[in-house]
Amino acid sequence: MNTPAATQTPMTDRPDLSEVELLVGGMTCASCAARVEKKLNRMDGVTATVNYATEKARVTYPAGVSVADLIATVVKTGYTAEEPPRPRPEPEAHPAEQQEPQDPELVSLRQRLIVSALLAAPVVLLAMVPALQFDNWQWLSLTLAAPVVVWGGLPFHRAALTNARHGAATMDTLVSIGTLAAFGWSLWALFLGDAGMPGMRHGFSFAVSRMDASSTIYLEVAAGVLAFIVLGRYLEARSKRRAGAALRALMELGAKDVAVLRGGAEVRIPVSALAVGDRFVVRPGEKVATDGTVVEGTSAVDASMLTGESVPVDVGVGDTVTGATVNAGGRLVVEATRVGADTQLARMAQLVEDAQNGKAEVQRLADRISAVFVPVVLVIALGTLLTWLFVTGDVTAAFTAAVAVLIIACPCALGLATPTALMVGTGRGAQLGILIKGPEVLESTRRVDTVVLDKTGTVTTGRMTLQEVYAAEGTDEKQLLRLAGALEHASEHPIAKAVAAGAEERVGPLPPVEHFENVPGRGVRGRVEGHDVAVGRLVDLTAELPDEVARARREAESQGRTAVVVGWDGVARGVVAVADAVKETSPQAVRQLRALGLRPVLLTGDNRAVAETVARAVGIDPQDVIAEVLPQDKVEAVRRLQAEGRTVAMVGDGVNDAAALATADLGLAMGTGTDAAIEAGDLTLVRGDLRVAADAIRLSRRTLTTIKGNLVWAFGYNVAALPLAAAGLLNPMIAGAAMAFSSVFVVTNSLRLRTFR
Repeated sequence: MNTPAATQTPMTDRPDLSEVELLVGGMTCASCAARVEKKLNRMDGVTATVNYATEKARVTYPAGVSVADLIATVVKTGYTAEEPPRPRPEPEAHPAEQQEPQDPELVSLRQRLIVSALLAAPVVLLAMVPALQFDNWQWLSLTLAAPVVVWGGLPFHRAALTNARHGAATMDTLVSIGTLAAFGWSLWALFLGDAGMPGMRHGFSFAVSRMDASSTIYLEVAAGVLAFIVLGRYLEARSKRRAGAALRALMELGAKDVAVLRGGAEVRIPVSALAVGDRFVVRPGEKVATDGTVVEGTSAVDASMLTGESVPVDVGVGDTVTGATVNAGGRLVVEATRVGADTQLARMAQLVEDAQNGKAEVQRLADRISAVFVPVVLVIALGTLLTWLFVTGDVTAAFTAAVAVLIIACPCALGLATPTALMVGTGRGAQLGILIKGPEVLESTRRVDTVVLDKTGTVTTGRMTLQEVYAAEGTDEKQLLRLAGALEHASEHPIAKAVAAGAEERVGPLPPVEHFENVPGRGVRGRVEGHDVAVGRLVDLTAELPDEVARARREAESQGRTAVVVGWDGVARGVVAVADAVKETSPQAVRQLRALGLRPVLLTGDNRAVAETVARAVGIDPQDVIAEVLPQDKVEAVRRLQAEGRTVAMVGDGVNDAAALATADLGLAMGTGTDAAIEAGDLTLVRGDLRVAADAIRLSRRTLTTIKGNLVWAFGYNVAALPLAAAGLLNPMIAGAAMAFSSVFVVTNSLRLRTFR
């Protein structure tokens, strides 16, 4: 058994409460998780959620309760847990240590499966094929079956005994009672009945058959059922490990060591020793050690492992970079701004883990059923035994039907239905740059019918760019751009920067400026290439505009753009128009959102002309534009839509979007935005691409559909199988195989989410 461990998590929103995450050992089914959760929740002020698939307990507890008290309660319930280890810096890993260690539980299960299968196979064949039965074959069957029942089934018997000491019953109880009863009956028939006589022959039926009790043995049931269940447990454990592979891969993405600049020299240290403010070197092909700002060099950074975006992003001095991304180009010097648990990678991993440890409402229903299911099955098995005895008087048939009921009813699939789908869905989302905060978010995505899109930074790039150039008759457009760009290059204003950048891109290097002057509220002027150039509201900052230039300015403004007049030597020469450019992918994103049945609404503080221009560019109807909204009024805009009966999703990225994101039924925060927006959102989109919003909703809905499909299968299987077993229509060995298959089916169905694109 793995040694359980625990990790301390941040404090909750209430200062009088603390939160801890414990790894619970010894759980074998959903009933175990329900028992641990029930015991913890009975403690004063304690709120606990126990997840069988992740084998973790998330516990919120008051000041009067200690972690030791929580662990003691888990131990008293019959399971194991361990106090959180104190965090300490990780030593630099050697290459050999970086290989993923084998899971001891998986190794143990594989060994138990191989031995049990090899021994059980001849026993099952001898019982099912009478032609293979030779004199004294039953004694060979006993010799082979005994190790399977005693050693192969030891974990089940041990767990059943532990649970019995605590007055509880779980899936292990059903398996242990069923197989030991079949084995015990066989021993009685062999040693005290007629089954041990030489020449005894034994038929096989898929349903209950009436035979002489003293000459009937069930060794194939005892050995075969245990072999099937160990197979199911092994496949389940392996699948659960694969389901959590995405999170493990995410947590292992970061660099192991880093070259830090100390006194002008490079010193390699473990990443865990980095501090905020340290400057470190990232060479081509190396991973960025932690979140930071580029202070020297230019390069292209590949962030595909974090965002799912395959195209590297160009970065230079002043740009931010994220830990675990790969430097694909030149040498960079980066100043660390976040380290350890504060980095984007660590926060992503924590969000994914929190989501996997949570429980959707449908899972809570399944847990409540699992908690009472096993005792009910024991009663049904006893009722089946007594009914068959009363109606038929056939002890053999009554016993067979009762054992079939015990074995077919194990509620493993019920306990795995939700958590395995959550593990795979949230893990796949993390690979694609979609972070789902919790399972309750999945329910919200199903109900949403309206999506509110914040304009700046979400639909648009959030920065001004040069859009159009209007040159008066007789004026060279390139000269207009060169002179205007040169003058604006000396200014720090965002509009000036947009004009300068656009001019440099279109006409090349810009000439120098002499006698530069900034006239507040009006514009700038200076001397460029022998001309007295003015850029701003008026051509020379004093005179009226000629009709041709004034008409060009009005046309630009009617399209929602900011118009800047350019002139030199006292004559207006034209207009340059800048605007917050629409992201190239936004029109496609709006189409995808519509295809999901969502009605897109554009929300912005800009004037209506600008808003409607952007709306037309991306395919949003003008009547679905909410413009000229102050930041504090965005919440009210969302509430008005909700008052109309709409279920609203909100996509935003700024501080002023945080309250609206929290108010909406579903908040989607762009990961390129502020921490406040990310904290307020239910889904975080790591990449600043609106198309990911549609992907996030699709993935969430598909995960929810998978969960419901799993639960329908698990409920349907148990509801259909129990009456068949009680009616004597299932041989116990066939029941064991079917029970094992049900768990494997649920986990395999969840693993299909790994193919989501």
